[in-house]
Amino acid sequence: MRTEEVLAAIATGLWRWDNAAGTVTLDAEAARLLGLPPEPGSYRESAVRSRFHPVDWNEIYGVVNLAVAEGSLAEARLRIVDERGQVLRTVRSRSKPILRTDENADEDADTGAYVLYGTLQEVAEPQPGSTDAAHTPITGDWRRSREAFLLDAGRALAEARSTAEVLRVAGSLSMPGFSPDGLAVFGSAGERLTIIGHHGHNMGDEEPFTDMPLDTDYPAAEVVRTGRAIYLPSPDEYRRRYPATWPLARRFGRQSWAFLPLVSSGRTMGAWMAGFQHPVGFSPDERAVLSTVARMLAQALARAGVAETERELSLGLQRSMMPTLGPEIPGMTVAARYVPTGGGLQVGGDWYDMIPLPNGRIALVIGDVQGHDVRAAGLMGQLRIALRAYASEGHRPDAVLSRASRFLSGLTDAYESVEGDEEPAAPRFATCLYAEVDPEAGTLDIARAGHPDPVVISADGTAVIRQTAGGLPLGIETDSDYPTTRVVLEPGETIMLCTDGLIETGGHDMATGWTRLRPVLEKPVEDLEQLADALVQAVHGPTSHYTTGPLADRREDDIAVLVLRRESAPAPEAPPRRSVLTIAQAEPERISVGRQLVRELLHDWSDAEQVDSAVLMVSEMATNVLVHTDGDALMVAEVSGELGERRLRVEVADASDELPHKRRPGEMASSGRGLVLMEMLADAWGVDPRGEGKSIWFELYESEGLGG
Repeated sequence: MRTEEVLAAIATGLWRWDNAAGTVTLDAEAARLLGLPPEPGSYRESAVRSRFHPVDWNEIYGVVNLAVAEGSLAEARLRIVDERGQVLRTVRSRSKPILRTDENADEDADTGAYVLYGTLQEVAEPQPGSTDAAHTPITGDWRRSREAFLLDAGRALAEARSTAEVLRVAGSLSMPGFSPDGLAVFGSAGERLTIIGHHGHNMGDEEPFTDMPLDTDYPAAEVVRTGRAIYLPSPDEYRRRYPATWPLARRFGRQSWAFLPLVSSGRTMGAWMAGFQHPVGFSPDERAVLSTVARMLAQALARAGVAETERELSLGLQRSMMPTLGPEIPGMTVAARYVPTGGGLQVGGDWYDMIPLPNGRIALVIGDVQGHDVRAAGLMGQLRIALRAYASEGHRPDAVLSRASRFLSGLTDAYESVEGDEEPAAPRFATCLYAEVDPEAGTLDIARAGHPDPVVISADGTAVIRQTAGGLPLGIETDSDYPTTRVVLEPGETIMLCTDGLIETGGHDMATGWTRLRPVLEKPVEDLEQLADALVQAVHGPTSHYTTGPLADRREDDIAVLVLRRESAPAPEAPPRRSVLTIAQAEPERISVGRQLVRELLHDWSDAEQVDSAVLMVSEMATNVLVHTDGDALMVAEVSGELGERRLRVEVADASDELPHKRRPGEMASSGRGLVLMEMLADAWGVDPRGEGKSIWFELYESEGLGG
């Protein structure tokens, strides 16, 4: 029996399609299946084309071209129609494209000419989920659904901004015709397999696969090692290829699995597993869909990883550099805002700070480093630390800014030398306003380095720019002078400090920006937090677009604003008792005078043991100055507060920068017990560095209510 007779007996026809000649040769069975006279013959391509559903004819080209490129079989499912367009039957085509080998072979190879040899066989319409459906290649509407699915999946994955969002999108993917019911994304850390995320599994199901060595006989581990996809169409195939880990997969009750590499920038970063409850044959079309999704998933995970790293860097910078307010200022209220607008790092060159000073006062600092980039943020952080250090040493405002200018000038020179190999970095400068606040007197000693002047709002609501003396911005010159201006805040008055971003944002200059802010400052508010919010809203809120200035409406500058209000004066307290005494190196006997002064200050103190302790500590502090330094000692003793809740504070200052150290003297030692005594006897004590020298102090509280 001939081959044609055998094929005809099983309702299978043969066809030969020469795309260069535009002819199709059919045997009798193939002609019958196509609705043509059941006899062998050669037909024009147009005659055969009229027998295929139009959609299927268009789609068949893609299947054939893929087979030509891969050297594989072209499998398709095609609908046959009659002259009226009614579907007669569905046939399955399995064909092998072969490039032409005649005298025009070279020319045909260049133009993609080929001859298609194959079979046609009638098939019944498969039921969804059946084995036939799983193994039947599909064309037509399914292909359009696939393309629409890939477009939607690509769009959704491109919009995901975090790993969690990528995994959520991957879990919601519904593939046309063979949607998986379980997904898992694997990564690698060193030589171990990790699970980044999963979908369609219960809590704890991932534990056996977590921290698995990469040399384990497991499909995902092999994919990560080799970078090649693995398709397992049946449980038998899984059990045959991976017997060691088959028991782990068997309990999920799935029928087919696909493990695909996640490749980004040429590197295999992990693997993606798709599991199916129904059998899947993994036809070329299905593999193409899975491979495309895996590539998009890898790119989305890589983008999300970079974005999360940048966010973590940004949050770290914010946590370390974001301005903060210190402790409350007695008799005053303070509020502040910082609005970064210059980039994705959410940290710019503007800052504010509140610094407790050794003399009991508070320093308010606000400044603006030139630029809105990472370098500006770095310089801001270094300059802010330097200002805190200089202020904590007890320097006056003018000295703090002079030292800061010298520091920034040297810092920008260092940047230039480091970056000079490629393109020299332009020197940076910074504007700054430093105010030393005396809460008791309500005074602010202000030094200004090229920064906008402060605004004082009187108790009746009138806002006035307070002109203050100033110098060059920090970093312009190594040695610069910064004169100091004293501003007195009366009870109920408020002072506002800000960077130029608050004034100039929205296309304003200094004059028009002040005109825009003045009504906001003069509007009565009880809470300074409301005032700070109102100032920011005036610049960046919805209404700010209706109050733009004469210049280009740019909103690139950061904003820092600091407002301070002196509250109404409280009821007067009892006047403090104070004594001041200088003990010279040549007059050590004056230490006894100091002891006597302290006893007289505490003549009505209720606890005699506290009086003896205070006298002992004064004697110890003064003696240490005369013994361990070459200068004189200045003692200031003060008793303040109401009867029964009073506080004694004694300070002994000297001109030496050497700080005392606590020692552990032996039983026979004659010195070294001073700080140990302070720690045992004082309710509070400390050592404060000053501009020149230091001050050691202690406090005693008449009642436990104050001392804690």
